[in-house]
Amino acid sequence: MKTHLKWTGGMKFTSEAAGNTVEMDAKAPIGQSQAMTPKELVASGLGGCTAMDVLAWLKKHKQSYETFEVTVDITTSEGGYPVVFKKAVVTFLLTGSVDKDIYVEAVKLSQTKYCGVSAMLVKAFPIEYVVLLNGQKLSEGFAQFETVSSL
Repeated sequence: MKTHLKWTGGMKFTSEAAGNTVEMDAKAPIGQSQAMTPKELVASGLGGCTAMDVLAWLKKHKQSYETFEVTVDITTSEGGYPVVFKKAVVTFLLTGSVDKDIYVEAVKLSQTKYCGVSAMLVKAFPIEYVVLLNGQKLSEGFAQFETVSSL
């Protein structure tokens, strides 16, 4: 994997990887708040990685869902630099007619076996997850990876 960043003015950069691009910027007043910050991209990567795991598992088990959202809420350090992530809460919000056990299993597998982003980040701070189906809490837990090869 390789990423190339190009400065485009102010504090704004365009990052390119595998032919895809994303912009990033700093918050005002340092930047112009015209794109996500690098830390927001890390949080988005966490959410995206685990969301894709869960959807793949639901599709594998032919589950019928209507909507699916993932919220990543990050708590950061205060009072000094660098500002770092202290805790993440990842909330999975699904609506539709799905087997509750399959959905909970999908999230647990993502947060204990499959999500490489979670596996890397949980070494630096705790990641909690909450599983909601049609507005009802089904499960909660913490990301825990027993073994991670080559880390």
